[in-house]
Amino acid sequence: MKSFVTDEFLLKTKTAQELFHNFAEKQPIIDYHSHLIPQQIAENKKFDNIAQIWLSGDHYKWRAMRANGINERFVTGNATDREKFDAWAATVPYTLRNPLYHWTHLELKLYFGIDILLNPESADEIYNRTAEMLKSDDFSVWGMMKKMNVETACTTDDPVDDLRYHKQIAASACPTKILPTWRPDKASDVTNAKTWNTYIDKLSEVSDIEINSFKTMFDALDHRIDYFHSVGCRLADFGLDFLYSADYTDAEIENIFSKIRGGKELNADEILKFRSAALYRFALQVHAKGWAQQFHAGPVRNNNTRLLTELGPDTGFDSIGDFSQALSMSKFLNKLDSSNQLAKTILYNINPADNEVFATMIGNFQDGSVPGKMQWGSAWWFLDQKDGIEKQLNCLSCHGLLSRFVGMLTDSRSFLSYPRHDYFRRILCRVIGEWVEDGQFPADMDTLGEIVTGISHDNAKSYFGFAEK
Repeated sequence: MKSFVTDEFLLKTKTAQELFHNFAEKQPIIDYHSHLIPQQIAENKKFDNIAQIWLSGDHYKWRAMRANGINERFVTGNATDREKFDAWAATVPYTLRNPLYHWTHLELKLYFGIDILLNPESADEIYNRTAEMLKSDDFSVWGMMKKMNVETACTTDDPVDDLRYHKQIAASACPTKILPTWRPDKASDVTNAKTWNTYIDKLSEVSDIEINSFKTMFDALDHRIDYFHSVGCRLADFGLDFLYSADYTDAEIENIFSKIRGGKELNADEILKFRSAALYRFALQVHAKGWAQQFHAGPVRNNNTRLLTELGPDTGFDSIGDFSQALSMSKFLNKLDSSNQLAKTILYNINPADNEVFATMIGNFQDGSVPGKMQWGSAWWFLDQKDGIEKQLNCLSCHGLLSRFVGMLTDSRSFLSYPRHDYFRRILCRVIGEWVEDGQFPADMDTLGEIVTGISHDNAKSYFGFAEK
């Protein structure tokens, strides 16, 4: 059966169609947050088949396949690539209304020009057609990024990473600018003494600094952040339950450090104080570098301990959390702002109940220094679908300046995920088009086009200070 993905997919009004085709569609992509593997980019990897790109590391698809009754052998197990692809093809028809249904067919259309539905009947044709195309240089990692017009992409990197592949990419003919992102979460994750000490030993080794105090831990992190900056890093990212802001004294933190460095487990109060002190110090580092910082708040991770033990983290057993966000977030941001050390900041929530909280919180700390200095980030993770994106756009436009929004990102490990930008842009134009044709706003296409172009590309480029490769 022919795909539903036409040129006017999701564009239900003439205004939406004009905005998308004249302003949004051809804008280069700035993918400022992803989990792409730098080694695969450096080596300009080619994939043998579509299953290797689609199903390796994609916990969205894994969750859907499990819900469809697919045995784990065909999800993350030792089944062949073709067997896993067939299991996914059998699942796709049952993903109706899930964003996976839209993403799957957008990816087939925009990368491979395939405009038939994926199901068990079409699986053989699609697998073979894509396998043949993947042999071409146009479908190497660089080729796919060029095809999708990706101008800049940021990976997510640990402070102990040597960034060798980023250096290799920078010296290569890769058509996309690839930059690292500072993600120091492991330095503050003191929930397990043995795991944390192993990490701190590694940090000590790569920085050549003996770490025997909270101060020397940050001496080592300061050394590493200098190195990241020299390799082009301009962004930090933090994954949190909520923005930690417990009260503490410097003496308390040094005592807590000594306790866990000595191998003793911390209690809940000590963990929260340590995380609060570390997060504040991380934010000071970001401000000193003139970077932007991202805070992803709210998931409950690794809910299924049986399968966590069997498969490891990031395998599809996380969910939306219901942490209290507002008071701690306000306290944390206010502490930084009070000393004028609050960097450009993007806040992401995973719980839709927090939409208005996040949308209004950013307004408290706008200071006129940078357009949209404080950002409420795009609909994230479980909210990254049509309904969630529309709610985020509507809420932001009600409580802030939609026109200053830095727009979409993939947050993905897959090189086939760039159509998510096309998806977002279509929804953006759909929402604005409906406002206009409902008579809520004038059909001033020059102004509307400038707003759509900004959200699609220009705002992010200016906000992050990215230059073209």
